[in-house]
Parts: sequence; structure tokens; C-alpha cells
Amino acid sequence: MAGNTPGTPGTPRVLRAMNDRAALDLLLEHGPLSRTRIGKLTGLSKPTASQLLARLEAAGLVVATGTTEGRPGPNAQLYAVNARAAHVAALDVTPDRILAAVADVTGAVVGRFELVTPGRRAESAVRRVTEALDGAVKAAGLVRTDVHRVVIGTPGAFDPGTGRLRYASHLPGWHAPSLLDELAAELPMPVEYENDVNLVAVAEQRLGAARGHEDFVLLWNEEGLGAALVIGGRLHRGWTGGAGEVGFMPVPGAPLVRQVTKVNSGGFQELAGSQVVTKTARKLGIPVPPAPGYVEEAVALLGAAGAADGGPERELLERFATGLATGLASMVALLDPELIVLTGCVLAAGGEPLRELVQAELAELAAPRPRLVVGAVQEQPVLRGALESALAATRDEVFDTSR
Repeated sequence: MAGNTPGTPGTPRVLRAMNDRAALDLLLEHGPLSRTRIGKLTGLSKPTASQLLARLEAAGLVVATGTTEGRPGPNAQLYAVNARAAHVAALDVTPDRILAAVADVTGAVVGRFELVTPGRRAESAVRRVTEALDGAVKAAGLVRTDVHRVVIGTPGAFDPGTGRLRYASHLPGWHAPSLLDELAAELPMPVEYENDVNLVAVAEQRLGAARGHEDFVLLWNEEGLGAALVIGGRLHRGWTGGAGEVGFMPVPGAPLVRQVTKVNSGGFQELAGSQVVTKTARKLGIPVPPAPGYVEEAVALLGAAGAADGGPERELLERFATGLATGLASMVALLDPELIVLTGCVLAAGGEPLRELVQAELAELAAPRPRLVVGAVQEQPVLRGALESALAATRDEVFDTSR
């Protein structure tokens, strides 16, 4: 019988690599650990754990960080993942600004930068991306070539067949057919592109309310209404990247709008978008607080309504919950998810009172009964999700010691 070749599952080389990765993941989860603790958590003997740590230290993947002072018995050497083993970057792009961040391989953010863009729409998207990226890289004390991977989050999605951005006509300068090729030529590292709401789902799955869940729907409500679909633990993007563009979805109670991508309205957005909150408040005679825009108005109105015991504020919350549940009922009937995550600043403003109303209304409209939760990653969730996506791919590459 032929012998195993290098890299074949079950060979010592592959088993060592599996043990190495298990140890690195434990160090990421728990922080600095001693050789003895790593041995207990992995089930490895002390000599094998020592060999593992020596191997990872020689590869530059772990570093000695001190000793277990203050504990009974002799102090033990502690080891941690070498934070400088790799760096990743993420960009969150909107029409008004680009947020950029750089994180080390442990996930700690080491550099941030914000590029305001409203008055710079004549400039190419390539120039804006590189300026924002370089700003974050400089803030991290690095140079561009130190970054192993970049993930860029945008509204809409890049069609995998054509490479062109779809479903985001409001993002100026991002629709040139050569854009992705130009960015690839300008940047020295792999660059990936993802829909912004999909990245929020990544953040919630890795860090927030969807941890441990393989099948869930995330509903996002800020300037627009969108969804992310996670099926079998993986994002479902659709044939053209348009899965989750539910703002266009026809629903009962909203006018049927044709050529929705041209008029950029219609369907679920007209029933449960943030602008609906202000319209409903005015109909109910609720004073609308002064705010820069309808999103900020909706946040203020729903925050006050969630704290109210009754009256027109309660009716505002109930009507908005019915609109949300109407669209969610169609999604639940089709997907039967385990969980629905409500997020974005508008839904977060309604908080638990809004969630409870949507849960109750959805139970009346759909046969499946998924659990509803409010999203837990509230601070820059698109950027956080982009970093998590970049980190996952980069760790798979950098932590692979079988090569």
C-alpha cells in the first residue's frame, strides 16, 4: 500500500499543524496561557506542548509575555499570540464618508481614520479608498505593505459576473466597470468587497447576538432597509449579490412600484423604512423633534415611544412594529430561520419594547416562530464585520504551519 504523502490528512505534519492552530485559537480566546494550561486545554502532553510552543515561537506566531506571578508554586512562563504577525484593514464606505481601520492579528484595532467625502465626489473612488486606507495605516504606525488583506464594505453589492456595483445608485464614483481592476493594481494586498449589511451579520455572528447560530436573518434599518441571510453558517449572497435587498420587496400595505431600481423606492422600504416613523408620528399628532434628517428623527421618536406607557407614542410603536412584521413574515415563510436580529440605529432606538411588539405580531402572521433579538454590536458594526472577515481569512493563511 502506498505511503502517505506530505500534507495528507493523518500524517504527523498535518496533525502538528492542527495542534498548532488549536493552540493559537485558544490563545486568541483566552489571552496569555502557560505551557501547562495549553496542554490541558488541548489534551497534549507537557513535552508535546513545549515542542508546539517552541515551534510557534520560532515561526514568529507566539511570544513569551511574562510569568504567572501571584500564584502558589513556581512562576510559569506565559505565551500569547504575536500581535504583529499580521495586520488587516477594513473600510466602511457611504456617500458621505469612508471609515478605515487597521487591526493586528489578535483583532485589536491599532489605527483609525475617517475621510469625509461629500465635497469630493468628482475624485475617483480609487483615490478616496487609498487615501482612507493610508490614513489608517499611518495612524497604526505601519506602511501599506504591512497590511495582509483589506475588506471593503459598501451599500449594494458587486455583481460577481460583471464586477460592477449594483443596488447602490446613491454611491457616486463606484460604478465604473474598471474600478475593481484599478483598485487591484493600486493596492499590493488581496482586496475583498462585501455588502455592508452582510458585514453587520458577520459582526453579530462572531461577536454579538447571533453567536452560535447557523441560520438567521438580520434586518438592518438606517438610511435604507436591508437584510442579510446566513444559511448553514454561511452568508447567502445570491446570483448577482442582491440577496437581502428587501427594501424593494413588494409587501401588503405598500404601493406596488415598478422599475424599483430606477426610482430607488417601493415595497418594504415604504412600509417600514425610517422615513415612515416621522410620517406616522405626524399623523398621530406627535411633535417631531428637530433633527438633521429623517433617520435622526426616527431614532428620537422611537426612543421616546419605547419609554412611554401608552398614548399616541405607544400607537406609533405598534404601527411601526406591524410594518416590520409584515415584511419579515414573507422572509420567515421562505427561509424559516432560527433567529432574527434587529439592528441599525432605528431598530436599536426602539429597543426591547419594539422587539416584543414585532415578535408578537410576527407570531400572528407567520407559521414558523423564530426568536427575535436586538443586535449587540452597536458601534461601527459594518467596520467591525469587515475586520472580522479580513481576520478570518488572514489567520487561516498566517496560522497554517503545514506548508
